[in-house]
Formats: sequence, C-alpha cells, structure tokens
Amino acid sequence: MTGNVLPVTGYLDRLSVPPGEVLLAHISKRRAGPIRARLVRVISGDPNPAGPGMKFEDFSHRFDKVMDGEYYPIRLGSYAMAGVTPASSQVTQSTWTALVWPSYAYDGYRTILSHEDGDASLSIRLGMGGVELWLGDLCLTLDADIQPLHWYRLWVAVDQAARALTLGIVPVDSPDKAIVRTAGLPESTVPSGGHVLVAARDSANHHDHFDGRIEDPAVLSEYCSSWSDPLIKMAEIPQLAAGWDFSRGIGSQKIVGLGPRAKDGVLVNLPMDAVRGARWTGEELCWRHAPDHYGAIHFHSDDLGDCDWPVAFEWEAPIDLRSGAYAFHLSCDDGEDWLPFYVRPAHDATERPAVLYLASTYTYQAYANHARGNFDDAFRARVQAWGAYPYNADDFPIYGRSTYNRHPDNSGIAYSSRLRPMLTMRPGYLTFNDPKGSGLRHYPADTHLLAWLEDKQIAFDVITDEDLDAEGVAILEPYKAVLTGSHPEYHTAATWNALFDYTRHGGRLAYLGGNGFYWRIGRDPNQPGVIEMRRSEGGTRAWASEPGEYYNSLDGCYSGMWRRNGRDPQQLVGVGFTGQSAYEATYYRRQPAADDPRCAWIFAGMTDEIIGDYGLSAGGAAGFEFDRADVSLGTPHDALVLAASENPPSSFFTVMEELLGPQLTLTGGTPEALIRADMVYFGLDGGGAVFSVGSITFCGSLWRSGFEGPVSRILENVVLGFCGRPPVT
Repeated sequence: MTGNVLPVTGYLDRLSVPPGEVLLAHISKRRAGPIRARLVRVISGDPNPAGPGMKFEDFSHRFDKVMDGEYYPIRLGSYAMAGVTPASSQVTQSTWTALVWPSYAYDGYRTILSHEDGDASLSIRLGMGGVELWLGDLCLTLDADIQPLHWYRLWVAVDQAARALTLGIVPVDSPDKAIVRTAGLPESTVPSGGHVLVAARDSANHHDHFDGRIEDPAVLSEYCSSWSDPLIKMAEIPQLAAGWDFSRGIGSQKIVGLGPRAKDGVLVNLPMDAVRGARWTGEELCWRHAPDHYGAIHFHSDDLGDCDWPVAFEWEAPIDLRSGAYAFHLSCDDGEDWLPFYVRPAHDATERPAVLYLASTYTYQAYANHARGNFDDAFRARVQAWGAYPYNADDFPIYGRSTYNRHPDNSGIAYSSRLRPMLTMRPGYLTFNDPKGSGLRHYPADTHLLAWLEDKQIAFDVITDEDLDAEGVAILEPYKAVLTGSHPEYHTAATWNALFDYTRHGGRLAYLGGNGFYWRIGRDPNQPGVIEMRRSEGGTRAWASEPGEYYNSLDGCYSGMWRRNGRDPQQLVGVGFTGQSAYEATYYRRQPAADDPRCAWIFAGMTDEIIGDYGLSAGGAAGFEFDRADVSLGTPHDALVLAASENPPSSFFTVMEELLGPQLTLTGGTPEALIRADMVYFGLDGGGAVFSVGSITFCGSLWRSGFEGPVSRILENVVLGFCGRPPVT
C-alpha cells in the first residue's frame, strides 16, 4: 500500500541502549540518494520562541555517517499465512471453507481465503453483494445479501474427476437459508500444496485485505455440495486435510495447523486475536477459560506490526557516554527527521547520580501517530513560524495509527508497535495549536523536565518503561530519587509493582504529571516491540472494547484501568485521575498543610500563595488532566495536600469512573467538587516518600522567563530534599 511518506524517516530496534551495546537503525528515503545521520543529545524539544527553544548538543564527533538511502514500502494490512503439504495424486476432491464475520459494509470484494501453489491459485472473496471465486482465470460470483456483524460459513468445492464446482454461503444463525451455485469446472490447475493466506492474497505483496473476523479456515479432502452444520468443528470433520485453529496459541503470532497436510503458520501485522468467535455464548468472559469460544481473529486493512525495513546502520554506544536523551538526526536534500532514543546506565555501573528519570515510553507508544484531525491551516502556520517538527500524524496514515484511533471498521486499535516511525515521538512535535503555550505532549513535553535538570546542573540517569518492566525494582534501587515525566499513563504489572516496592523500601518518587498509572497494558517478552490495550469497562476512553474481550491476548490478563484491577493510582502516588478539559490550564493555591513541619522544606525560600499562573503548557501549571487525593481510593491517611488548583476552565469535566449518574458521584459529592489538581506529599516507613503534582501541565511551568519561579523552586527543593541535600534558600 502506498501513501504520503516523509522525505526521510526511520525507526530503531529499541528505545534505549546501555553503553557497549548496539542499536540498529532502519531508514527509508522517499527518493534514492544520500542521507546523513549524526548523533545529538536532546536537551529541549520545545520550539516555542517564548521558551527555552529547541536545544541539541552536537555529538557528531561520536557518530556522523553519510550513506545511500533507498525507498522501502510499508504494506499495511494484517493476514495469516501457512504452508500446505501437497495432496497425493489420488485426491481429486477438495473444499476450501471458513467462518466469516464482516465488520462493516465496505465497497467491492475482500479476500477471505487464498491458496497459492506455483501457477495454480484460488481465492474466495466476500462483498456486501455476495461471494466471488477466482480459480486461475475463472471468476464465479454468487449473489447474496451479506449483513455486517453476522457470521457466515462460506465454501468452494471442486471435483476434478467430475469437472464440478460448487460455491456456497450460509448464515450461521439460519442454516436453512444457504445460497449455493454450481458450475462446471474448466480445464484449470487446482492448488494443492504451497501457501494458504487468510484475509489477503498474494504472499509476495499481500493486498486486498479483509476487515472483519475469520475463524476455522480449512481445506478438506472431499466435495461439499452443502453444509448442514455451519458450526461443526474442524477436528470433527473426517476429511480434514489442513485447517488452522485460531483458538490455540492466542497472543503468540503463530497459528496452529490441524490435519495431515497442515503446517503451522504465522500472523502478520498484528491482527487482533482473543476476540469472540462464532461459538461465543457469553457464558465465559475470559478467553483462557473457554478458548474455543474465541476461535476468531479480527483482521484489519490498516494493521501494522513491523515495517520490516533493512538495517541502514549499526551504532555501538560508547562506554563513556553519559546517560540521557539522544537522537540520530537524519538529513537529506528533501528534508530531515530525528530518531530519538535513550542511553541508559550500564548494567554494571558502580557510580551513579542520585536522580533517575523514568521515560514514559509505553505512553509514547500508546499515543504513537495519534491522528487528532486538528492540523488546520492556522496550526500549520504556527509550525512553520516556529520551525517546529514539520510533519503531523494527521497527514501520514501510512505509518499506522495510535491506540486512540480506530480502524476503518470503527473498531478500536488495540496494539501499538514501535517498529515503525513514531512521528509524535519527535523533538518539536506540536500536538495542539495552544494559544497560551507550546501545545506539547508526551516526548517533547517531557523535555521541559530534562532541560530544567540541565539548567539546575542536577546529574541524572535515564531508563525507560521497557527497561523497568524487564528488570523490576532492582534497576531503581541505586537511586535516591526517581522522577516521572508529565504523563506516565500506561503501565504493566511489573512497572507498577517496581515503583510501589521502591517507595515502600526507602525510595523517593516524584510523580510530575497527571492521569498517570491509569491503563494496564499487556506485553509478551517474545514480542518486545508491541504493547496491547483493551479498553474495558470504565474509564475515559477513545473507544470501548466489546464485552467478552477485556482480557489481553499477549499476557492473558484483565486489561483496562488499573482502578478496575484493584490498584487505584492513589495507592501508589497518593492521587488519581479526576478531571479533564480541552487543552487549558489554571493555577494552584497553597494550602495550610504546606506549613506542616514534615514538608515545610518543600516551600523553603518562597512565600507565594499562587503557584503556576503561567507556563508553556496551556499557560498554567494545573491543567488539561487533573489528579486528586482520596483516602477512600488509597491515599495514605497522613498524606498532606500542599496545594490545590482552583478556578478550573469551563471545559473541565469529571471523568467517567467517578460517576454513578449525571450528578451522582462515588464520593457522594457533586461532580464539580471533584475537579481539582492536588499537590501531595507523604512519607513512608523505611524512609520512602512520594511527591505528586496532580497535573499534566506542571512541568511546562518550570519555565518563566527562564527556569525560575515558584514551580521551579518547589521542584528543586523536592529533588534536592529527596537526595538528602539542603533545599534552596
């Protein structure tokens, strides 16, 4: 599939690397020609001229390479492919069949099943007007009124000896309403061995992708002129030659073959499994308990798992390179791009700084290439005037969408791969045309914190969510303080547990954002580039998972909100998601608890009552998404609310999980009373402590005509205090 592509772009095989290990860069250029790649350290990714600006430290002395660039296509669309052992010469009868659930009323025909065997080929295609069969050059159609969101059994049967052919379809819920067409079989070669593709055709350049669910694709060694039981299981068919049971190996990207001629196969481009099949009854809501109810796979014409571009260059991180945010800057005659990554500390490092920054790479990945539909002419003009990152995800669907977007059939995108260009994870990427600030989110917004650390000369290391997931609390233990970015929203059980254990055993955590620790994602160590998100019951969601599909395929765990998993964010960081708005902000007001001797050091050197009525993110420190303290949800009883937002903009609303009805909340108060950002501090046994700000836009207010002002002073006091150093005076 072709589409609008960047002049030059790429992706890395991972998002962090320790010194001494190798990164692989995969790059494609729109027009063949030379590309220069050089190393930079990313200090600030905010192009707003009223802020620190885009700042990079040139590390071309460590890596600077010119190479020949080539164009490599991206082939969107998921499918399954498996091999078939050729039939013996005695087999003259064959039937190809599958259960099919089209997900929307698309135009034309889409491939359900294709079989390729040298020059012989067969494909069965489905459209809203019926079924189409291609056998070599022969095309046979069957008229039928196909309804989306209904299951059908379709089949094609050939008898080479009798020169007979049958094409049929039957609704699963009305087996007496089969529609069948028979015809003579022309002199053509019928496929026997080779490859079977499900939901696409052409194994070399897959295309003609189906949107919808398919179950029980199979080849039989018999001629089926009718189908009395559409839901008969493959294992019960005596003449099964080759079939593939999608209920086996869920989440593995492999498909299991049944029958004497079937070979196991693979899934390509991350179709969605662990979904309800034709045999789902609603009696079980977890696929692990009744896998035969979940024998379908939902294929999409825009799925993308791995661009699969060749390696353009390898780079070994120097042993003496400090930990931090880096990028390969790509440039060519037509344009430029950045491939960001982090250098993490060496596994055996003996000397480490006191501070660790945890990069929210799972959140970056969940939002990767989020198309918001807001990139209008005024927005484009700002990007150009500021010299911001020039490309917006709205314009480049070819690189795949985010888990906040939907497929063409309106189903939600449940998987996100980092093995593709992630345009939203670029220095200078603007998410909003913010009238009061820069309009940054996620990766570039988090450089507000990195630039602040540089300005304050606070030494720090960096790790990513993926590093934390792999190594657990041990990777945190050498540090006195761990800092999050502005929006650590997506977490695995391993990352959640590691942070909890760290703080409960003497570690200090500064949660510097809002709407954090909100969604539980699934991962499989065998597929490290992929995360999965089922948006199950509850929560403020871009789309909702279907009932019975709340359990991840990758790890089998209940997905959705951490709150629905019994782990409210308040249990970890004292605050949790409570209010959301358009990209707007307000300020905090200092609360009486700020004078408590346990936390008065946080406010050393300042007397301000109003905190953060300025900033590069929506113009205020308390904005966009709010978190609040709530003892009933797990906030420690002795936690101190140091400051709270007031006068929220009118676009703010109470998030869905707090409501029982339009004006009835879980707390019994009014919805409006829950719309606030709480700045919270609490200590823990063993010397651990947590400081939380309750707002996504907080770090944008570290800057005020430089890195000064009440927000900067508070954070500097917190970081120094967590590290055992005296606060600023």
